[in-house]
Amino acid sequence: MKVKSLKYTAPFIIFIVSLFALEGQGWIVCLPLVLVWVIIPLVELALPPDNANMEAAEEEMAKHDQTYDIWLYLVVVLQYVALYVFLNSVQQNNNNVWETMGKVFVMGLLCGTFGINVAHELGHRTDKREQFLAKLLLLTSLYMHFYIEHNKGHHRRVSTPEDPASARYGESVYAFYFRSVVLSYLSAWHIAGKDMKKKGMPFLHWKNEMLQFQLIQAAFVIIIAVSFGWKACLLFIAAAFIGALLLETVNYIEHYGLERKRKENGQYERTLPVHSWNSNHVLGRIVLFELSRHSDHHYMASRKYQVLRHHDDAPQMPTGYPGMMVLSLITPAWYAVMNPLVKKIREQSQRTYPIRS
Repeated sequence: MKVKSLKYTAPFIIFIVSLFALEGQGWIVCLPLVLVWVIIPLVELALPPDNANMEAAEEEMAKHDQTYDIWLYLVVVLQYVALYVFLNSVQQNNNNVWETMGKVFVMGLLCGTFGINVAHELGHRTDKREQFLAKLLLLTSLYMHFYIEHNKGHHRRVSTPEDPASARYGESVYAFYFRSVVLSYLSAWHIAGKDMKKKGMPFLHWKNEMLQFQLIQAAFVIIIAVSFGWKACLLFIAAAFIGALLLETVNYIEHYGLERKRKENGQYERTLPVHSWNSNHVLGRIVLFELSRHSDHHYMASRKYQVLRHHDDAPQMPTGYPGMMVLSLITPAWYAVMNPLVKKIREQSQRTYPIRS
């Protein structure tokens, strides 16, 4: 089983290439971006998806194999190593404008694909130490509110009009960015406020987790500014913003156009695999620690990444997450590919709500 877990060392190739890019100059600065957004999507177009699930005994062994967890813990360390290398590099002022921009995008890539993504996995764990590591990772993207809103908001409201992180049919990714970023942040404050009310405490209490997150992030930014200068600090904020937009791009492709039925009592049906877009394309699965098996994640949020399953009734993306993220940025092409698939799913489920042509 430990041999099988070795495939999840593949994402660290991106880390290694990124470290060379952050320390280097010239064309090598763009290498991680080309690898993730060009080479991997092209390879995934040629490779067939793998729909196989583990056998019951194999899955039970994998659940208790700590090697899978070690890879996640290693990401936390490497993320902070990469951040230090980035800040040190941009502080030195030996980069031209294009090299600086490239390094900002590389750091943003790490924030989105590793910082927030692995934080997402660890944030669903019940172990307080793993939850702490999730918050540490989210700090590198200044997106700590995700821990609250995702677990207590998105998973409850997913694929409903009330969820800011579920993309609506006919909504472009650019319109979605604004709606999801702003409303998810406000939602996190609302959830944190309700938690304080349940505890019988005032909203502006030091135990309010959202208030804690704002203070921690502000202190983190000030420490970076004092240690590396305001230029490096502003470039870090730009990289963190790019990382956040990568997360929101993933949110966009994961639930685009999918809706849960409202029952006669006004409640929504249970979240099922059909309410999330799934991808079994191998490279995207490994690089993102199985995030693309998203249908099973929402169906059983407590399931660890290494044992996420394929469901035959889950809607399947035409390619892996990296390629779909690129496609989402070209709005007419996204509509041309995805809107017919959404219509087909709605027809199959005999939904009655109108669909714009």
